[in-house]
Amino acid sequence: MNSSKHTELANHAWSVADLLRGDYKQSDYGKVILPFTVLRRLECVLEPTREKVAEIAEQYKDSDIDPDRFLRRASGHAFYNRSTLTLRKIAADPQNAAKNLTVYIGAFSDNARGVLDRFEFAQQIKRLDSAGLLYQVIGKFTDLDLRPEVVPNHNMGYIFEELIRRFSEQSNETAGEHFTPREVIQLMVRLLVAPDGDALQLPGAVRTVLDPACGTGGMLSAMDDLITDLNPDATVEVYGQELNPESWAICRSDLMIKGQNPENIAFGNSFSDDGHARRTFDYMLANPPFGVEWKKVKDEVEREHRTLGDAGRFGAGLPRINDGSLLFLQHMISKMKPVDVDGGGGSRIAIVFNGSPLFTGGAGSGESEIRRWILENDWLEGIVALPDQLFYNTGISTYFWILTNRKSPDHKGKVVLLDARDQWQKMRKSLGDKRKELGKEHIATIVKLYGEALAVAEDPEHPLHGKVKVFRNEDFGYQRITVERPLKLRFEITEETLAALEASKAIQKLPQAAVLADAFKSLLGAKWATKQEAWLALKDAVVQAGGTWPTGAPFNKALREVVGVRDPEGEVQRVKGEPEPDAELRDYENVPLGENVEEYLAREVHPHVPDAWIDLSKTKIGYEIPFTRHFYVYEPPRPLAEIDTELKALEAKIQELLGEVTK
Repeated sequence: MNSSKHTELANHAWSVADLLRGDYKQSDYGKVILPFTVLRRLECVLEPTREKVAEIAEQYKDSDIDPDRFLRRASGHAFYNRSTLTLRKIAADPQNAAKNLTVYIGAFSDNARGVLDRFEFAQQIKRLDSAGLLYQVIGKFTDLDLRPEVVPNHNMGYIFEELIRRFSEQSNETAGEHFTPREVIQLMVRLLVAPDGDALQLPGAVRTVLDPACGTGGMLSAMDDLITDLNPDATVEVYGQELNPESWAICRSDLMIKGQNPENIAFGNSFSDDGHARRTFDYMLANPPFGVEWKKVKDEVEREHRTLGDAGRFGAGLPRINDGSLLFLQHMISKMKPVDVDGGGGSRIAIVFNGSPLFTGGAGSGESEIRRWILENDWLEGIVALPDQLFYNTGISTYFWILTNRKSPDHKGKVVLLDARDQWQKMRKSLGDKRKELGKEHIATIVKLYGEALAVAEDPEHPLHGKVKVFRNEDFGYQRITVERPLKLRFEITEETLAALEASKAIQKLPQAAVLADAFKSLLGAKWATKQEAWLALKDAVVQAGGTWPTGAPFNKALREVVGVRDPEGEVQRVKGEPEPDAELRDYENVPLGENVEEYLAREVHPHVPDAWIDLSKTKIGYEIPFTRHFYVYEPPRPLAEIDTELKALEAKIQELLGEVTK
């Protein structure tokens, strides 16, 4: 089925909007169209066995035996409908349309009915019936041919995604929160599965797949298709979790139709209500929403981080509240299968991120600690930079992170960075922010390049050598050192000093504050090079004024703040014999991990500030992945002569045009 057929069927379903106009707001059209499309799809799938199921349901109507397994067997699917009603019959009886449709939906198996309940379908039936539209809407959908032989499961996914995209546009939601472009998914699953091609073709292969932000299930379907293409006898069990009820319902219905267990798709927030706790998986992939805050589940996440630590999912650290991307990654890592002593087991993970998780957060921050945890455990296999304008909801650049706890021997201790930002073709028609797409040849090029990354990186003659770089894990680490310089002061009494004295709370609360003020005024204009000289002179002035010299650290600190003035040539202030650092001159430097910080200080800092030193107690270890910096290629500016020639040519052209105007 080609894309025009998908669009034609989606247009047919969306044409119901013409009936809804006036009684429904545009933003509510999808609340009718999406559940009716799901209902019509379920009906078309069950059509061949409908009468047989109805017969068995009639046989067991008054029996104490639960006929569920007999009805499933008769339907040939994991769901069924016991009624003899159809949408066409219901539409033919307008007066009883609401009652019959309610009976029809109630006759579905619990799993199918649960899907429709997530759409709040009963509420829409009442609303349509009150507006006199129900039988007309049903009639529209009876003409929609969604039989599997006409619309295969894979193609049905495109139709659902097109309807969701339109619904999102009408309601100002973000389509990208619900699904990912199919060609992006194809690249993602191929990168994820590529190293396991041989193992997947073994007889009796069984693989489990998880998407903790599964949307309509596009990624799960693609993984299922790819693995079964490699090995038709393989068993693929897919699992997911989704927060959006409409997307959850569509994903669940898709799995039912394909014969997968719909109970594997959990509803709810993956962070606060893990639907697959204590389970592990062979493959995990996700496209979590970019830059979405996790404030709603803050208490649950922080509690797990605090109480369970490394025994929980979020022991490595917590990112800033406005972006939960790295929480998803930690959640997935917690579900990796352990690697056995023979090297078997283990998992592979692929996740879509924007640029933020690469570098956001300095040394010691939650983000940096999460990157550190991943890299020091040697889980990050590679990062692939994708073209911008590839997703429906954002035009920014995106990245695939590929992780595994069973790296091949030649990949151990290494990370591949692959720049695929130029692998794209322009779309004939934009969809939201999506103006570019990956062609089949682009996907093939990227997958091949990723598989050969180590060899390409070592071969300067390879045409794509500049697109691949390989680093050691520790190359992304750095030491955040604190460079201190001594506090240098001179001491003086000026009008500003006297004003500061009157504003100092620590001094003004002293019983003899007035005496101090008078004493200091007598020294107006005085200057001292050292603190000792200044304190002796000030103390003598206070005594001569009839006062006593206050004692205590708070007074001395306040007095120094009043009469001390920073001066590069001033006296170095000391605490217990050691130079006191000047907070205003404090600086920070990032030193590559493994480099001696004292040697760095001597080479990079001392030539400019010889009296600087490192406060080793404040040194922190950080990790960041400056992807774009590693692939930056300097382009020298054009020669001035070339620019000058071009300007003169333009001036001549302008003069020529002006001459034509004045003729």
